[in-house]
Amino acid sequence: MDLLSMLIFIPVLTVLVLFFVKDMRAVRVVSAVGIGLEALAVIRLTSLYVQARHAGATADFLFTRDVPWFRPLNIHYYVGVDGIAISMLLLTAIVLLAGVFVSWSIEDLTREFYISLIVLGTGVFGFFVSLDLFTMFLFYELAVIPMYLLIGIWGSGRKEFAAMKLTLMLMGASALILVSILGIYFYGGRTFNMEELATTRIPLDAQRFFFPMAFVGFGVLGALFPFHTWSPDGHASAPTAVSMLHAGVLMKLGTYGAFRVAMYLLPVAAREMAPFFMVLAVIGTVYGAFGAIKQRDLKYINAYSSVSHLGLIFLGLLALNRTGYTGAVLQMISHGLMTAVFFALIGMIYGRTHTRDVTRMGGLLKVLPFIGAVYVITGFASLGLPGLSGFVAEMQIFVGAFRNADMYHRVFTVLAVSAIVVTAVYILRVVGMMLMGPLKDPHYQDLPRVYWYERLGGLLVFIPVVLIGVAPLWLTNLIWDSMEPIVRQLSQYMQ
Repeated sequence: MDLLSMLIFIPVLTVLVLFFVKDMRAVRVVSAVGIGLEALAVIRLTSLYVQARHAGATADFLFTRDVPWFRPLNIHYYVGVDGIAISMLLLTAIVLLAGVFVSWSIEDLTREFYISLIVLGTGVFGFFVSLDLFTMFLFYELAVIPMYLLIGIWGSGRKEFAAMKLTLMLMGASALILVSILGIYFYGGRTFNMEELATTRIPLDAQRFFFPMAFVGFGVLGALFPFHTWSPDGHASAPTAVSMLHAGVLMKLGTYGAFRVAMYLLPVAAREMAPFFMVLAVIGTVYGAFGAIKQRDLKYINAYSSVSHLGLIFLGLLALNRTGYTGAVLQMISHGLMTAVFFALIGMIYGRTHTRDVTRMGGLLKVLPFIGAVYVITGFASLGLPGLSGFVAEMQIFVGAFRNADMYHRVFTVLAVSAIVVTAVYILRVVGMMLMGPLKDPHYQDLPRVYWYERLGGLLVFIPVVLIGVAPLWLTNLIWDSMEPIVRQLSQYMQ
């Protein structure tokens, strides 16, 4: 079996084993071992990919495997990876493994919870390696569907409302994606093969019709303004590990799909409509930052912060140059890690204080130093402090957007940059209210320590935030070198 198929087979096998495991401790161990093996497979894949590139491999995608599975419609199981997909697989493996450990204390329907979580992860892995549009869409749905159960069963607060709202909005988005994929299929020579479609000149009228469908369809999952409203409610009601996967990985399916499908396969319409969607991206960036300032619930603060940071991803994509694209992918990874850290820490705090209201907290750094220190450093990464992953990603986005010499792009870039100041305000506000000063509640003096599985889960997603900021070139080069076919595809239609 090829290595890419192993990335799908390992979690599927883990789920099958979990069906026969009765002991709850064994369920946790099997889940950790299965996803740990998945992470090792991704690391091995990354190593082989880098070696192949250094050895002179020049194909756009490596380790491809093409197996037809429905010939009448020319549907194939066609998989392959480039540097962009590799980076997203690394992100998924890290966040999913961290989510397994953060959920270690779940006692209600433990086996069913881990099965749902791993099924979601299976869909994400399959989505990122798929080079056949129809197969990609199937994995997309496989990743989205478990969210309803994970929030509706194991969530808190208005969980039924949040699960239903998320499901309905993403169902509408899926309909748009499916229509656009079928349109690309019929106008692109009746093939779902993305490499073949990239060499096909789809009629301009068809591009203008299907591009907004594809971009908005994926943009809904990527919290593109004004289609972001499901996100804060979904984050607030989801259990900790689900929030980590939801914001850290699942929303990146939206930004990745908008880039890989809508922009790559419909390049003329992408260039024509980029200025309009850039307005939505910048509004989302600024609006999300101001929305976070007004919140008191830690999860809502992080949810609106995610809307802001995802707006920056779309800004980088719509800059339509290699620097912006690279910054956008780096931001996908950086935000995925940062928001996973935040949600992991919020879950630890809520499990001890039984509140997420920052106005009721104070002085927690004294009694929970690990949580406090990691929260502060991750907060600095979120506001773009040099030496951390957020700075590396955001600077490339801003430089890429500002490289467009027209006043339109530069004005909107400056507006997006202003969101960093607002981000600093709400991050420092939360740090001051929640961590600094005297303890507001004397009961906080006896809060339980941070358990080993919580510490391990938090460090798995926190350490890469620092490492990418300190030594970003390996990841930047991995992504940069894979941008050539996309840049070539979009630039050939400039005239």
